[in-house]
Amino acid sequence: MLAVVLILVVTMITVFFVPNWSERDEEELSDTRKTPQIKKLWGLAQTAMKERKPMKAEKALLTILKFDEKNAAAYNRLGILYAKEKHFKEAVECFEIAQSLDNNASSLHNVGLIYLETGKYEKAAMAFSQAIDIEGDQPGRYIAYAKALEKLGERSKAIDALETAYSLNPSTVVLRHLLEIYENADDQENAEHTRQRIEQLQLEKAEAEAKNSKTVKRAVRKAQKAEAKTAKTQARAASAAAKPIRRIITSQNAPKHPINVQGGENKELSKKRKII
Repeated sequence: MLAVVLILVVTMITVFFVPNWSERDEEELSDTRKTPQIKKLWGLAQTAMKERKPMKAEKALLTILKFDEKNAAAYNRLGILYAKEKHFKEAVECFEIAQSLDNNASSLHNVGLIYLETGKYEKAAMAFSQAIDIEGDQPGRYIAYAKALEKLGERSKAIDALETAYSLNPSTVVLRHLLEIYENADDQENAEHTRQRIEQLQLEKAEAEAKNSKTVKRAVRKAQKAEAKTAKTQARAASAAAKPIRRIITSQNAPKHPINVQGGENKELSKKRKII
């Protein structure tokens, strides 16, 4: 029981306090005029970041910027690297440069996360709002915006932002954050209603998973029956095709002067013996 509680606590910390840095996909960044050398450096930077080797990643990204000083992708990734290392001033500078070179929601979102992390909630809310204006179909943007609004005491707007996030992607993560807002405000009625929504969503997901499992099992059984039926049909067809061949073989091997079982030897043979 204690282990379950600890897991839930870690999950809540991960969801609500670990920044979700926005990284644009490499395919999205095809307009950055990558030469083979820059592509190689980009790969080295990505690998180093995954392996948690910040110095190696930083060196690769700075080398990219020596070759292409207007590479917004490199600035954005460098900002993420600095933010993870808690070098917030440098991170903001990188994100702002990336934003000036390429007006995109990812850089704005990342700037907002830095401001949120450093307690500059008004700037954070503004950055998230601008990111939503550019890309308003990402639930994560609304969740981050809600966190900034909540810190500013704008509970109603924070709830609206979370409800929008929920409409884009219904999840217990969003509902639990809603629950936290209601509990902090001592709003017992809405808190209880949110708990019921969480239970209902969990029940629906469990039923959906069970239904999918049954559907898969039915599909497997159906496929097995169809396979067995096909095998029987093929066996019948093979048997039917073999019958004429058996008749031909039987007729070719039959004796020309068959023995009369009931009467003993063949009558023709008996006549020949009499003549002799």
